[in-house]
Amino acid sequence: MPRPSETRFAPRTGESRLDFDPAARPDAGVVFIGRIRSPWGIDDCPKNLRAARETGQGARFEIDAAYRAGLEGIAPGDRLVALYWMAEAPRDLIRQKPRHRDRATGVFALRSPARPNPVALGVVRCVSIDAARGVIEVDAIDAFDGTPLIDIKPFVEAVDTPDSAG
Repeated sequence: MPRPSETRFAPRTGESRLDFDPAARPDAGVVFIGRIRSPWGIDDCPKNLRAARETGQGARFEIDAAYRAGLEGIAPGDRLVALYWMAEAPRDLIRQKPRHRDRATGVFALRSPARPNPVALGVVRCVSIDAARGVIEVDAIDAFDGTPLIDIKPFVEAVDTPDSAG
């Protein structure tokens, strides 16, 4: 019987799949701290944050009550690194052929959501925050409405930007 990703995402020329489903071999547990609310669905979601910002549409993070104390210290204007779970993405596609490339390449050389662990990373700007309600408004996101949020971290330019001389 084909796996769900095999029927929904047919491979392109040069692409290859793993011979197992990574979801069937968990090594660790992940908890979701909340959900992303966005204007996007499966048919109209921007491919990346640049494209999402170009639409001018923001989004919000809704943090579950148990995790709201962790929002202390976040302020409007802060850049945040959001980690989110792209639940609809296939997990067994190990080589991909994006439309914008002339050849297939390994998944770890791409930002595609299709990967063994469909964790997405986005650097967003906090527009507003209501920590008591657990709501962070952000400038943009490239995730479907309802996407699980794994974590939020501060973006610290002096730490997170590689040295250009290296």
